[in-house]
Amino acid sequence: MNDPLNRKAITGLDLARRYFLRDCGYGLGKIALAGLLASGTRHAARAAIPDSPLAVRTPHFPPTAKRVIHLFMTGAPSQLELFDQKPLLKKLEGKPLPPSVIGDQRYAFIRSDASVLGPRFAFSKHGECGAEISDMLPHLAKVVDDICLIRSVHTDQFNHAPAQLFFNTGFGQPGRPSLGAWALYGLGAETDNLPAYVVMTNGGGLSGGAALWSSGFLPTVYTGTPLRSQGDPILNLSTPTGIDAELQRDTYSLINDLNRERLGVVGDPEIATRMASFEMAARLQTSAPELMDLSSETQETLDLYGVDPAKPSFARSCLLARRMMERGVRFANVYHKGWDAHSNVEGNVRSNTNATDQASAALIIDLKRRGMLDDTLVVWGGEFGRTPMVETNPALGRSLGRDHHPQAFTVWMAGGGIRPGMSLGSTDEFGFHVVENPVHVHDLQATILHCLGFDHEQLTYHHAGRDFRLTDIHGTVVRDVLI
Repeated sequence: MNDPLNRKAITGLDLARRYFLRDCGYGLGKIALAGLLASGTRHAARAAIPDSPLAVRTPHFPPTAKRVIHLFMTGAPSQLELFDQKPLLKKLEGKPLPPSVIGDQRYAFIRSDASVLGPRFAFSKHGECGAEISDMLPHLAKVVDDICLIRSVHTDQFNHAPAQLFFNTGFGQPGRPSLGAWALYGLGAETDNLPAYVVMTNGGGLSGGAALWSSGFLPTVYTGTPLRSQGDPILNLSTPTGIDAELQRDTYSLINDLNRERLGVVGDPEIATRMASFEMAARLQTSAPELMDLSSETQETLDLYGVDPAKPSFARSCLLARRMMERGVRFANVYHKGWDAHSNVEGNVRSNTNATDQASAALIIDLKRRGMLDDTLVVWGGEFGRTPMVETNPALGRSLGRDHHPQAFTVWMAGGGIRPGMSLGSTDEFGFHVVENPVHVHDLQATILHCLGFDHEQLTYHHAGRDFRLTDIHGTVVRDVLI
């Protein structure tokens, strides 16, 4: 799968055929555009482009998931307040951890001998599986039998931007393809009416920026498309003032003819990307507003998510993600920013769970009752965890917070071939180190690709003289969490 466009050497016969089609005067671009604007035929847009990079492709083996919703909690939620109860920390509060536990670990904002901070919330057991989670997650508690808790995740990165990039692209610096881009590269698109890879953000900017959903060195057709919460769903989507339908159609037709001619000569995949973008734009003028219009949703569904249709929110993004999955979108990122609890970890967790808990659980409930959870993979988590030790810095106005902690954190997954109602892995009594079933970020990436039907070692792209993959030279599928 090194060449998603399946390009081949251009023979003299190919050139003769392509120049004939170019010069015959009939205008294949107009034919293609007419089909796009007048026909609802599925895959019409991709059929209009030879060797389309978005053509549906067959994975290495039958997948358990056809699509992915990644709920990314940027800033790193505190696992000690949410998923990983450590009663000993309460007893040790105000005292330093044993030096043998910390070793040579250094931190950005606290000393290694900083005092312990006990968990700020009580935990309770829920469901038939008896999963123990924080009382700050009352909605998630109702669906614990449908999710898989992985309490032993660890990462190589310590700061936000590199860690967010590492989780999303497998590398700590910009320039590599994102998980969504790899999925689209491997599987192609099932919809012509919406971007197959969509990104939504809540709560401001992201440390990792647009590189989190970039196509990297893959053709740019695989880049995620940001969906705005206010105004036009996608920038520059509306027809400019003074441009009528006929002028727009003729403009598209001319651009398409020129692009097709150039593609036939040089075979540049970026030209195919440009053609697909124009054709998608024509369809999005109808499909994007329809997607964003929640008037067809019942009041019961809006209440389930806690959505006010008129207000942007994480809940609204989760509901939109479900609507996208119904319409053939392959991969959706939903980023919720604000979990960086360097101060007042209690208030931080309370505020963010109020914003995310109900909608995260509602997404599981809604997908399940619509028969979509079995083949939709949902992933929830941040870029790393938080320290068992307190962060207090009067100079910075910080108190009762937690610093970054890459050694151990929690991610949960649901649907799409993941075993429900189970917990995997554990940390030591301080919540500092993983002691059972460690799961590296590369292992999670390998597992997600496995659910989509790919051997992560074989899904590669040749670039700069070698084959690259999402997990590069690392990663093992976490088979214990698979059905």
